Amino acid sequence: MTPILGSRLFDIAKEVGLISEGYVWIMTNGMTNLWSWMDHSDMESLQGVLGVRNYVPKSKELESFKVRWKRKFLQDNPSMVNAELDIFGLWAYDAAFALAMAVEKLNNANFSFEEPKAVGSARTDLESLGISQNGPKLIQALSSTRFKGLHGKFEFVNGQLEPSVFQIVNVIGNGEKAIGFWTSKYGLIKKLNFTNSRGYSTSRANLGTIMWPGDSHSVPKCKRLKIGVPVKKEFKEFVGVPPGSSPNSRVNPTGYSIDVFEAVMKAMPYTIHYDFYAFVSTDGEDIGAYNDLIDQVFYGKYDAAVGDISIVANRSLYVDFTLPYLASDVVMVVPIKNNSNKNALVFLEPLTGDLWVMSTCFFVFIGFVIWVLEHRISEDFRGPPSHQVGTSLWFSFTTLVFAHQERVVSNLSRFVVIIWCFVVLILTQSYTASLTSLLTVKQLKPTVTDVNELLKSGENVAIEKGSYFGGFTQQLNFNSANVKTFNRTDVLDELFTKGSANGGIAAAFMETPSVNTFLDKYCMKYTTAGPTIKTGGFGFVFPKGSPLVADVSRAILNVTESDKMREIENKWLKNHCTASSTLASSNRLDLGSFWGLFLITGVAAALALIIFVADFLYKQRHVLCGSEVSAWKRILQVFRNFDRRDPTSLTFRQSELTEGRRIDNIEMMDAAKASLNTNCPYCASNLTRQI
Repeated sequence: MTPILGSRLFDIAKEVGLISEGYVWIMTNGMTNLWSWMDHSDMESLQGVLGVRNYVPKSKELESFKVRWKRKFLQDNPSMVNAELDIFGLWAYDAAFALAMAVEKLNNANFSFEEPKAVGSARTDLESLGISQNGPKLIQALSSTRFKGLHGKFEFVNGQLEPSVFQIVNVIGNGEKAIGFWTSKYGLIKKLNFTNSRGYSTSRANLGTIMWPGDSHSVPKCKRLKIGVPVKKEFKEFVGVPPGSSPNSRVNPTGYSIDVFEAVMKAMPYTIHYDFYAFVSTDGEDIGAYNDLIDQVFYGKYDAAVGDISIVANRSLYVDFTLPYLASDVVMVVPIKNNSNKNALVFLEPLTGDLWVMSTCFFVFIGFVIWVLEHRISEDFRGPPSHQVGTSLWFSFTTLVFAHQERVVSNLSRFVVIIWCFVVLILTQSYTASLTSLLTVKQLKPTVTDVNELLKSGENVAIEKGSYFGGFTQQLNFNSANVKTFNRTDVLDELFTKGSANGGIAAAFMETPSVNTFLDKYCMKYTTAGPTIKTGGFGFVFPKGSPLVADVSRAILNVTESDKMREIENKWLKNHCTASSTLASSNRLDLGSFWGLFLITGVAAALALIIFVADFLYKQRHVLCGSEVSAWKRILQVFRNFDRRDPTSLTFRQSELTEGRRIDNIEMMDAAKASLNTNCPYCASNLTRQI
């Protein structure tokens, strides 16, 4: 800021009374370094102002240079009388001196410039500049240059000049008074030769006496913020104001929002003084409408508002919100009912309809696959068609209780049966567990699960008094006559008890923090249902354009990331309700839980079927490839061959061997009997013959 613009700023500030007792003005070095250029009349507006500027130690060389410079400057500019050399001129002189020293270090280096290569027909002035051949060497020489310049020690540290010492001055009368210094090592000190044994200091006690605006020697106190807090009859976990508080009276509220705000104020980089004021009507009752509290901040009655105030888009048109300190969503609260199943078909409830259908289809499919694989080699799967169908289905369904007695011979059949038994085991165990839960655990379900159900039946709903949900219910197309309000949890419970048909309600729309508090009190009677609608959360309210919003938001982030926020939540918002664990959203087993098992079984069965068919057709290739008969007759012949026994099967070969042994045994027994009859004289046959 130039001296002319700075003087105009302070003249206007003095006219409006901002250069008076109770105010503090601190200027940075950009303005303080140029005080010497300002007239004495302009200094009247700077009384009590503090300034910070680069400190230039006095020396004979500096004084001699100033005299020579001023003589030369006045010769060239005789019309300028009050010319003074400022810090910028000293920096420029020392910079030129350092550059000259760096050039001398390079001795007789070539300082020629390389012409840049032309990129196009049109070039800017910067693009036409030459490139130094010794630039890197010059930079290295300049970085190592050290000397005592006019403004002090000249030395580069990591490519930057060594941090300067800043002098703190106080404008008094037509001059200024040095009250101390600031260094990067010691902080605030009164004298430069002072050795601070305690290390870095920010204490104001290390500075001299300051005269503040308004010729005051007492430290100005910051304005105490007037913060409005809502008065509520319920949900005092967030904001609790002592009963009987009168309007515009200071109060000491408690609650989650208050503790968070106080923790945020302690995390601020500077001190803020504040008082809480109850936003209450003249009769001491709660006003209720949060929009009215926000309006008071907009009109300037309060400097801020603290409470369970939701961040809403239309509110942000009039005030500024900080970042949310608590997430909040809109949910629907409904009563819960006991859904215990007492009907005769309760055994069908554990599985959904699609899972029942899929399981039945797979039982039939597995029975068919086993019949195909075993028909030619097992007597259990042969016989009349009705017998074969019954045996296949019997075999498949008896795997439910692992009571199948039919013998499977093929290795492919055994492979399929093993996988299918594993699937049946998992399915039956899951069914048993789900059925046990349905019959023994108390099933609690919400009475309403969708907003559209309320709209179709014309049910009454409720919202919290003073909340912004009035517009929300209108957006959901609820009739205003069907929307009721409540300000206490017992009133809400009474509305639910009456029911919509008796002037009560069927559901209520609330924010999640309030819902948790309500459910903690009525744990086993209500629950949440329907979709969750995202909102901006709870935030602190400040006037539009307040400079505190950014700092408070950063402090909120620091608090929420610390253990302090967890301590506050455990203190105020700890939910003891465990009813949600008993709610039966859906205990039925669906196809999505078992599709992987069915897929594995289907692939295994299909693979076994493909291998069998391929092997069988390969063995029947002489029939399929014959040219004596038509193709249809060849196909019929293949099916006839499939229906016959497989003579090469080990099962039938063992049966034939067993049958041959049985016939031999019978013949031997007959021969033995004949021999006995011939040799026995008293046998009946011989006696008959003799007679």
